[in-house]
Amino acid sequence: MAGRIELKTREEMRVMAQAGVIVQRALAAARAACVPGATTADADTAAARVIAEAGATSNFLGYQGFPATACVSVNEEVVHGIPGHRVIAEGDLVSIDCGAIVDGWHGDSAVSFIVGEPASRADVALVRTTEKALWAGIAALATADRVSDVSAAIEDVADEAGLHPLEGYVGHGIGTAMHMEPDVPNYRVRGRSPRVRPGMCLALEPMLVIGTPDSAILNDEWTVVSLDGSRAAHWEHSVAVHEDGIWVLTSEDGGAAKLAPLGVTPVAP
Repeated sequence: MAGRIELKTREEMRVMAQAGVIVQRALAAARAACVPGATTADADTAAARVIAEAGATSNFLGYQGFPATACVSVNEEVVHGIPGHRVIAEGDLVSIDCGAIVDGWHGDSAVSFIVGEPASRADVALVRTTEKALWAGIAALATADRVSDVSAAIEDVADEAGLHPLEGYVGHGIGTAMHMEPDVPNYRVRGRSPRVRPGMCLALEPMLVIGTPDSAILNDEWTVVSLDGSRAAHWEHSVAVHEDGIWVLTSEDGGAAKLAPLGVTPVAP
């Protein structure tokens, strides 16, 4: 489907919402597993158990050779961290990203949080601001003319806080595949972006860093780290656009609680 945006029916969106709720529950289980002394592999195991028990399948495991159900990234690791023997410590900033497939339809979401007591106020602000940027982008999607309106809303929140979107990594369309057209940048880009149309499903995922927006990939060929070693946060939700509004597919309430203060009421497909 490269180069063409896949438009979903409302029934297909409802199946995607089933996948999305499973992802939300998997992330909750993975987060609960992240206690001091646990390993990143423990978080992955918790997510995998929820997905399997729900009768869904992971869309991360085996994707281009990725060896786990979830990406678990710690501190300076921004995204795509491979779970393993790394021990989680008090004050670590952990980002977990995972997805699930139900009847061929994908869900994808990510959360960031601090384990135990924060190491600094800057870490707390980073996590909160990245989540705020995500919801600002989702709220903008409700009335957006083009995808670039969403990107601008995300970047505005980052700019106001003095944080930087990671360069070269963006959100994406989602549906019968995990990554589809169109790209959803977390920063303004030149040129005309696609129009927002009913039937679009987009995964918005701001990745913000305290330091410079430059990054590097470790020798495992997956883990993306901030080039200057500064901490990073990553939040993501999959969102459906239909004739009557938007619905956050990876939230059991469709995003109602987070969108209410922003003046948006989600409508189930």
